Amino acid sequence: MERLFRWTFRIVVVGLIVAGAALATLLWLASRSLPDYERTLVVSGLEGRTEIVRDLHAIPHVFGESDADVFFGIGYAHAQDRLWQMTLLRRTAQGRLSEVFGQRTLRTDELLRRLGLYRAARLSAEAQDPETAAMLEAYAAGVNARIRSVNEDAEGRGAPEYFLFPPEVAPWQPADSIAIAKLMALQLTGAAAEETLRARASLALSPERLRDLHPEIPGDGTVVLAGMRDMFPTLDAPRQWAAAPRPALWPLAPRGLAGASNSFAVAGDRSASGGALLANDPHLGLTAPSIFYLARLELETGGVIGATVPGIPTIMLGRTERLGWGLTSTYLDDQDILIEQLDPDDAARYRTPDGFEPFETERSILRIADEAPVTLTLRRTRNGPVLTPAQFDVGAVTPPGHVAALSWTALSEEDTSLRAALGLMRAQSLEDALDAAAHAVAPAFNLAVADGRRIAMTVMGRQPDRDPAHQSEGRIPAPGWIDANTWRGLKPADANPRWVDPEGGLLGNTNNKLLDAPFPDHITFHWGDSQRVLRMEALMQQREIHTRQSLVDAQLDTVSPAARALLPLVGRDLWFTGEAAAEGTPERRRQVALDLLAAWNGEMSEHLPEPLIYAAWMRALQDRLLRDDLGPLAAEYTALEPLFIERVYRDIDGASAWCDVIQSTAQETCTAIARLALDDALQDLAERFGARVEGWRWGDAHEARHDHPVLGETPFLGGLVNIRQSSSGGDNTLQRGRTAGTGPDPFANVHAAAYRGVYDFADPESSVFISSTGQSGHFLSRHYDDLGVLWRRGEYIPMTLDPELARAGAVGVTVLVPG
Repeated sequence: MERLFRWTFRIVVVGLIVAGAALATLLWLASRSLPDYERTLVVSGLEGRTEIVRDLHAIPHVFGESDADVFFGIGYAHAQDRLWQMTLLRRTAQGRLSEVFGQRTLRTDELLRRLGLYRAARLSAEAQDPETAAMLEAYAAGVNARIRSVNEDAEGRGAPEYFLFPPEVAPWQPADSIAIAKLMALQLTGAAAEETLRARASLALSPERLRDLHPEIPGDGTVVLAGMRDMFPTLDAPRQWAAAPRPALWPLAPRGLAGASNSFAVAGDRSASGGALLANDPHLGLTAPSIFYLARLELETGGVIGATVPGIPTIMLGRTERLGWGLTSTYLDDQDILIEQLDPDDAARYRTPDGFEPFETERSILRIADEAPVTLTLRRTRNGPVLTPAQFDVGAVTPPGHVAALSWTALSEEDTSLRAALGLMRAQSLEDALDAAAHAVAPAFNLAVADGRRIAMTVMGRQPDRDPAHQSEGRIPAPGWIDANTWRGLKPADANPRWVDPEGGLLGNTNNKLLDAPFPDHITFHWGDSQRVLRMEALMQQREIHTRQSLVDAQLDTVSPAARALLPLVGRDLWFTGEAAAEGTPERRRQVALDLLAAWNGEMSEHLPEPLIYAAWMRALQDRLLRDDLGPLAAEYTALEPLFIERVYRDIDGASAWCDVIQSTAQETCTAIARLALDDALQDLAERFGARVEGWRWGDAHEARHDHPVLGETPFLGGLVNIRQSSSGGDNTLQRGRTAGTGPDPFANVHAAAYRGVYDFADPESSVFISSTGQSGHFLSRHYDDLGVLWRRGEYIPMTLDPELARAGAVGVTVLVPG
C-alpha cells in the first residue's frame, strides 16, 4: 500500500509539473504577441514620419505629415492591438470562417455567401470618391505594414489566438473595411426577422390579438392590410417550425438585440456653460474585446477623437475642437422578404410580372478545415439573393413551390457610407456634418450633431423607395412577382427627416419613434423603444439648464419606466391582500416579495432584490400569457414586451382575453394569472439564489458578460479571456443592460453601452469618454480590461486633443519612418 501511495504521489507530481510547464510555455508564447509600443520602425508605403503616442490608457494619438500618413498610422495601431478581431470580422463578412473553425461555422458562412456581402463591398470599393479611396488605401497599407512586421520580426504571430488557429493573415484590402461596415449593418438590423416573426404570429392569432403583440408605437392599429393567407392561400396555418440552433459566430442578433442607443443634445442657451452639450452611448452586444477602439487622429483639418471600429479607418463617434456627433439606431425598415414563385415546369426559373425568368446563379466553393469543400449554388432574383428556409426562418412562411428572396439597402453596390464618415471627421460646422451624412447608405442611424452653441439631428442612411400600393407595407413577406411589392430603388438622402436648432433647445433619441408619417414615409413600423424615451423626456425636461454632469447622470440612470408602469397594473389586486402565512411557505414568500415591490421606486440597482423579483415575475407572466395561444412560437418572444403587458392589463380592445387559458374550462382572470406567474418566478429564484427573498441581489443574476467570441466557451481559456461584472440597469433603463432572455442565465446582461461619450463645447477639453473593456485584444495585456473596470463603476476618462497631455502620461511612442 505504501509503495502504491508513493507511485501515485509521483505520478500526480509529474503530471502537475508537466501541466505547469505546458501552461508556462503557452503563456510565454502568448506573451510574445504583446506589442511593444516604444519603438521606431522603418516601413514601406508611408509618405512621411508618423508617430503613434499611446496615452495612459493605451489610446493611440496618431500624428503624421499628411492625412494619408495618419490613416496609415491608425491602420498600424489597429493591427497592433486588435489583429485577431479584425481578421475575424473580415472572415465573417467574406463567409470564410469554416476554413479555420470547420463545420461549426458552416451555416454562418453559407448565410454570408448567399447574401453576397463581400461581393457588394468589392463593387462599392470601386464607387468611392478619390479622397475616400485614398483613405482606404492608406489604412490598408498601415495594416499590412504591421502584418509584415509580425512576420519578419517574429512578434508572436500578432495575436495569441494564432497559436491555436492557422496563423496566415491575407493582406488587407480597401474592400475589407467596407465589408466590415456592411457586416455591422447586418448585425444592427432585425427587419427581416421581425417580418417573419410577425407573419408566423399572424397565422396563429386573430388580427386583434396580433395587434396586442405587435402594436404600433403609438397607434390604434386600424389599418387593414393583406394577410399571409390573403396573399398565399396555399400556406398552411399555423406551421410547425423548429428553428435551427444558432451556429457559432452567427452575425444575426437575437430579437431585441440588433442595436440600441441613447443620444442627448442641449443647445447653448440651455447649458450652464453656454456651449452646446452632446452625450451618446451606443448599445451593442458585449464582447471581449469591445467592438469599439478609442483613438485620436490629427488630420489636416484638425484633431478628431472618439471611437473607431477595428478594420475601419474613421472615428465613428466623437468630436473635434468645433463639433461633436453621436449615433443611435434608427430601426429603419431596410429589409423586405419577397416570396418568389417557382416555375412548376422548371425550378431554375421564377415568376416575374413579365412571366417566368431564370435565376441569376453563381457557384461558390466553401472550404472547410480538415474536410472536403462544399460547393454552393447561389441564386439571385430581381429582388435580391435567395435565402434557404432556415435563414431568417423564412421556411415557416414560404408556401410549397416558392422560395424567399431578400431586398436590403446594405447590398447596394455603390455604398458610400465611409465617405460620410470621412466627411464628419473633416466637418467644420453643423451644416458640413449634415451635408456629409447625405452620403451614408447603410446601416441607418440617427445622427446627433453639436456645433458650438447649436444642435441638430437627422436620419443618415438611404430608405427603400416602396410603392404606396405595397400589399403588406413591408410588415410581412409579400409576393415578389407583383410590381407594387418590389422596391423602386432607394430614396434620395434629402427624403430623410431633419431637425435643426429646435425651439426648446433639446434633442434626444432612445431608438424611439421619430415621426408619425403614413406609409411609405413611415421609416419603420417596428421602433426600437417605447419606454426609455419616457425617462429621457422626464430627465431632460425637468431641468431648465443642463450641465455635462446632468448628461452623465442621464446615461447612468437605472430607473425603469416599464417597472413603474406595469407593477401597479399587474399587482393592483394583489397588494397587501394575503392572509398570515408561516415562514418558509410559498404564501409567505409571495407576501414578502409584494411588500418589497410595493415600496420600490423602479431603480434597477445591482444591490437590490426588487429588480430581480420584478424581472422574473414579468418574464413568467408573459410566458403564461403567450404559451397558451402561440404554443412553441412563444419561445421566440424572449424579451419583455411592456406594451403587450400593458394592453392586456388595461384590457385595451379586449386584450384581457389573453389571460383566459383556452384549453381549460374555467374562466381565468388576469389577477389569477399574475399570482400564478409570481409564484412561478419566486420558486425559480429560490432554487437559484436561496429561500431568503431579502437576500437576493439583482447583480448576481444581471452579470455583464463580455465574452470572447471564439474562446469564451472553452474550458479554462474562457476564464482567462472573458470579463464578467455585476451590473445595474435593465431592459428598459437608460443605462441599458439588456438581458439574455433565454438559457440557464436568462437575466445575464449581454447587451449594453459599448461606448459612452459626453462633450461640452464651452470647454471641449473637459469632454469625457469610456469604452466597455480596454484597448488591447490581448488577454495578457493590462489594457485588456482596464477601461472595463471604470465602465462598470460609471466612470469616464478625459477626452483630450492636447498633444502634450497625451505625451505626458504615454505608455509608449511608436515612430514609423518611411523606408
